[in-house]
Amino acid sequence: MTDDKIALRALLEKGSDATFLREMIGFAADRLMQLETDALCGAAPGERTPDRLNQRNGYRDRDWQTRAGTVELRIPKLRRGSYFPAFLEPRRMAEKALTAVIQEAYIQGISTRSVDDLVRAMGLDGISKSQVSRLCEEIDERVNSFLDRPIEGDWPYLWLDATYVKVRRDHHIVSVAVIVAVGVNTDGRREVLGMTVGYSEAEPFWTEFLRTLTRRGLRGVKLVVSDAHEGLKAAITKTLGATWQRCRVHFMRNALAYAGKSQRRIVSAWVGTAFAQDDAAAARKQWREVADQARPRVPKLAKLMDDAEADVLAYMGFPAQHRLKLHSTDALDKPGVTRCNASPRLPYREFKSALPLGVRAWPGLGFSDHALTNRV
Repeated sequence: MTDDKIALRALLEKGSDATFLREMIGFAADRLMQLETDALCGAAPGERTPDRLNQRNGYRDRDWQTRAGTVELRIPKLRRGSYFPAFLEPRRMAEKALTAVIQEAYIQGISTRSVDDLVRAMGLDGISKSQVSRLCEEIDERVNSFLDRPIEGDWPYLWLDATYVKVRRDHHIVSVAVIVAVGVNTDGRREVLGMTVGYSEAEPFWTEFLRTLTRRGLRGVKLVVSDAHEGLKAAITKTLGATWQRCRVHFMRNALAYAGKSQRRIVSAWVGTAFAQDDAAAARKQWREVADQARPRVPKLAKLMDDAEADVLAYMGFPAQHRLKLHSTDALDKPGVTRCNASPRLPYREFKSALPLGVRAWPGLGFSDHALTNRV
């Protein structure tokens, strides 16, 4: 009688069904690991043969959670290389699903304690703060890889915008600026090109961000669309040297602030007549007529229009097929995040909210004729 049959008989003579099943699983697992390591080593334990490829080098203990209970495994170690049992594939489907749930909860700003409660509610033993951090390191790697990737080709259109979110740092809630850059290349592909976090939108912050984009390969920018933040305007001039389009939506908010509440619809329609023109010359002519008509009654509005004419109407100098998307940063405006537990990490909810912009095709002159369909 072989040793295996003796071991199996000993199992059959033991106690309860649950214990028997658990020990049967352990027995089968040990045999599988033995067969796998025999194949990797090219010889059985203690066997002397010129065909040997490797040697065993002790064991490491691991608890295997099964439906029959916890099975204690002794996984063989090899002198050269590593071995992991095939039946314990790293991150199997169920484990991947659980990891995805934990990562999503983490991204949504749920506290570690709440994540632990969630895992327990799923019938598991809970999870520690360090385990959550380890599982979410994969997010760090994926985000950093995305944000550090090379930028290839020419990107004639670039949108820049920022939003303020609250994050928890050193046990305090602070407000930080999350800035994002989205571009369209000459193939009609629209992509999120970059994102970063800072404590303000000062010129040095924007300048460094744009220089990072250029170091990664950003080139061929002809039009930059953003709001009228002075630090951003200076950084665009210094770094990119492209035409600047003042966001039309932000401009209209500033313009309507000079009109009374009862007059805002009228003023909005009035200024909008310039945007409805077919070409740049007609738009500029209508713009000046509106400003002149507003001057006697609303001089501040007229002064604002005089100063902003070239910047608000800059998009009119580009192909008509593209103007609908070029006049504002409205597509980038996303709801803010009330709180994020990511400490010094990137606020991933903002990152995720930008990703649906992802990679899209743009129709029109010089661009792909595909529909604006999200490919991400």
